[in-house]
Amino acid sequence: MLDGHSLSIREVELIAIEGWRVELSEDALKRVGQAHRLIHELAAEGIPIYGLNRGVGLNKDIEITADMYEAFNRNLIYSHSAAVEPAASDQEVRAVLVARLNSLLKGCTGVQPAIVMMYRDLLNAGIHPIMPLRGSIGAGDISVLSHIGLTMIGEGNVICEGQNVAAKTALQAAGMEPVKLGPKDALAIVSSNALSSGIGALTAAAALRLLDTADAVFALSLEALQGCASPMDEALFAVRPFEGAAESAANVRDALRGGRLVQMEQSDKIQDPLSFRSACHVHGAARDALAYASKQLILQLNGSDDNPCVLIDERRVVPSSNFDVTSWTVAFEMVAIALSHVSKISCYRSLKLGTSSFTGLGRFLAPNPGTIAFGTLQKTYTSLDAEIRLLSNPVSADYFSLAGEIEDHANNTPLVIRKTADIIDRLSYIIGMEALHAAQAIDLRGSQAGLGQGSAAVYEQIRSVVPVLAVDRPLTPDIGAVYELIRRGIRIEGGVLDE
Repeated sequence: MLDGHSLSIREVELIAIEGWRVELSEDALKRVGQAHRLIHELAAEGIPIYGLNRGVGLNKDIEITADMYEAFNRNLIYSHSAAVEPAASDQEVRAVLVARLNSLLKGCTGVQPAIVMMYRDLLNAGIHPIMPLRGSIGAGDISVLSHIGLTMIGEGNVICEGQNVAAKTALQAAGMEPVKLGPKDALAIVSSNALSSGIGALTAAAALRLLDTADAVFALSLEALQGCASPMDEALFAVRPFEGAAESAANVRDALRGGRLVQMEQSDKIQDPLSFRSACHVHGAARDALAYASKQLILQLNGSDDNPCVLIDERRVVPSSNFDVTSWTVAFEMVAIALSHVSKISCYRSLKLGTSSFTGLGRFLAPNPGTIAFGTLQKTYTSLDAEIRLLSNPVSADYFSLAGEIEDHANNTPLVIRKTADIIDRLSYIIGMEALHAAQAIDLRGSQAGLGQGSAAVYEQIRSVVPVLAVDRPLTPDIGAVYELIRRGIRIEGGVLDE
C-alpha cells in the first residue's frame, strides 16, 4: 500500500525485483484530487503557474492558454524524450515507476488522478516503458522519464512479458486506455528524480547485501589464515563505538561462534596484517556511509521534488528547488569511496591467503608443487580493484550552466548511482575470489570441523557451487559461479545462515 510517506528501500526492491503488486491509499488519492482541483482554481484566477499556464525552463515567461494545454503537454513529452541507450532493465523501470508514484501521492504536483492510476496500472500489468538510461544531469531526470510519458499517451515501445511491443498494443491488451494529457501533467511526469531515487534504492539494497556477505566471507578468511579473533572483541567497540564497525564485528563473531578460532585462549600470531585486523572497521565505514545515504534516500522517496510545489492547505503553488538532490548524491559518492576501501582490503586478504609465509600452505594455495592454482587470480581481482578505484572518483561536481544560463547547478546523480552499482558489481567478483581462497585454504588444512557455526555454512555455500581445486582447471567458470552466490548474498545471524 503506497501512501506517499512510508515507502522503504526494501519495498522498492520487492516491487521492482519480486514483482509485488501495488495499491494506493485512499487518503493519498484524495490529496492528489485536491491538488488537481486547486491548480485549476488558481489558474482560473489568472495566477501564473510554471508548467501549467506558463512555459518551462527558459520559456517560463511564455503564456500557455487553455486551448494550448493538450498540445503543450504532448509536445513537452516529445521534446524531452532525448536520452541515450542502454535501456533500463525491467527491474530498474519498476523501481523508477514506484519511486515516482509514491512521490506523486504527496499531493504536491496538481497532476490529474488518471496519471497516478496509470503508474499503478503499468506496474501491476507488467508494462515497462523502454527507457534509455543516459541523458540526465541530476536536476530532474527529464530526458529519461519522458519515455514513461510516451507510454502513457500510447506512443513508443514497452517490454511486456519479455517482448518488445508498441505501447498502444500493450495498453489495449491490458484493458488500459492512453491518457489525455491536461495542464501540468507532462511536467509532473518528466520533472522528478525518480530515475536516480528508484535505481538508487536498488543500489543501496545491493550494497547492504554485499557488506553482509563481505563480513561472512571475511570470517571464513580469518579462519583460513588461522588468525586472531581478538580485534572483534565486543568490548573494543564499546570504548570506540562506531556503529558500522560494531555491526560488522558482531556479524563476524556470529559467524565464528562455536569454532576453534574463538575457543583458543590466545593466537600464536598475536596480530594479523591490517587487512584482517582492521576489516570490521573498514567494512563498518562502508556501513556508516550507506546508512547515511539510505537515510537521505528515504527522505527523497517519501518527499516531493516538484517545482512548483502545490500546498493544498495553504492554497498556494510555490516555485521551489526541491528537485535539487545534492544531499543524497554526495552521500552516495561517500558510499562509492568507502566501497573502494572494502575492495582493496579484500584483495590484500586474498594476496595474503595465497602467500605461503602467511599461511604455511602451498604457494597460491596449490594442493601440490606441480599445481599453479590461484596465482593468476591475483591479476584478475587487482584489475577489478583498479576499475573500482577509478569508479570511486567523485563526479557530482562536474556540470555545465544550461537552459540560457539559468540552470547553473546540477549533480550528475544518475551517473553517481550507476557508477556505485558498477562498483558493487566488480566488488562482488572480488569478494567471490576471496571466498575461493578462503575455502581452498580450509580444504588444504583439513580444518572444516573446526569452523564456526556460521562460517561452516558459508564454506558449504561456496562448495555447493565450486568444488575444491585438486588439479589445475579453467577458473573462469568458478569465478562466475561464486560471483552469482555473492550477488544473492550470504548473511550470518545468530551464528546460523540467514536464508
